[in-house]
Amino acid sequence: MVLAAAWASLALWYRLPATEFARGFAAGLFALLGVFAIISLFGRWRFKAIVIFAAALALVLIWWNTIKPAENASWAPDVARQVTGEFNGDLLTLTNVRDFDWHSNTDFLERWTTRSYHMSKLQTVDLFMSYWAGPTIAHVIFSFGFEGGEQLAWSIEVRRRVGGAFSPVADLFKSNPLVIIAADERDVVGVRSNVRGEDVQIYRLKASPEQARALLREYVADANALAATPVFYNSLTSNCTTTVVKMMRVVGATVPFDWRLIVNGYLPDYAYDHGALDTSASLAELRAAAHIDQRARVDALSPDFSKSIRVGVHSPAPAFPQ
Repeated sequence: MVLAAAWASLALWYRLPATEFARGFAAGLFALLGVFAIISLFGRWRFKAIVIFAAALALVLIWWNTIKPAENASWAPDVARQVTGEFNGDLLTLTNVRDFDWHSNTDFLERWTTRSYHMSKLQTVDLFMSYWAGPTIAHVIFSFGFEGGEQLAWSIEVRRRVGGAFSPVADLFKSNPLVIIAADERDVVGVRSNVRGEDVQIYRLKASPEQARALLREYVADANALAATPVFYNSLTSNCTTTVVKMMRVVGATVPFDWRLIVNGYLPDYAYDHGALDTSASLAELRAAAHIDQRARVDALSPDFSKSIRVGVHSPAPAFPQ
């Protein structure tokens, strides 16, 4: 009852379509109802209190299930478009691949492109970890490498409105939709390392070309589904880590549940323990070489960005993760 009262109160505070005063009043009223119901469990009013609380909670749940993600809004420019893809035999054509030139968080050149990739030329998968809130929480980006050195990065993000911001608590309560971004590494990785000053690390995965192709196909399938039917971002259940884990399980990879899938800053430790990284070197050695910040700043977001940030990074022989 404590958890239900807390959840309902926060849901009313964050999502009730009313003034701040009205939202606060409704949230506070439900919290008081929860306190009254819990205290009444120890008295002769317990049955009536439970019935009243359950009825109030049912009304909140009915209202909650009517809230659907917006399809059209004044989205922030960097998440304004949802990538979609189409396969024609071996050829993958993606629409709305992001290729921004970033000068600062507010000064950038917008560019959305249509690009084609031969799936038979897909060779590698790399994991980027962008630490923005200490060592425990990071943003996860997967990047697919093709013959010739071309990289295609995928980032699962909050689709913010203009002036909006990511909030781990608010985004537990249907605040923003989810968006899948396909982009150049110079854009989606470089904005984090060179513009926002985040601690970005790269880990090269033991993925065979066949496994890489299966995972990329799943990214495209999820992106197309999201374009057709928007869903909400959720800080715990539908975020940059959980969505990728779901994709990997769909394509047959073994991804046992672990607390590090929630506290995702430790995802490299998890990957190392399950043989997805180069275990011929220690994790400490991999992590020391993984930091791209200095190499990224020297490169200054040049066309050779992807090559520059991989200098000195361990490249394991392809194998299936266990």
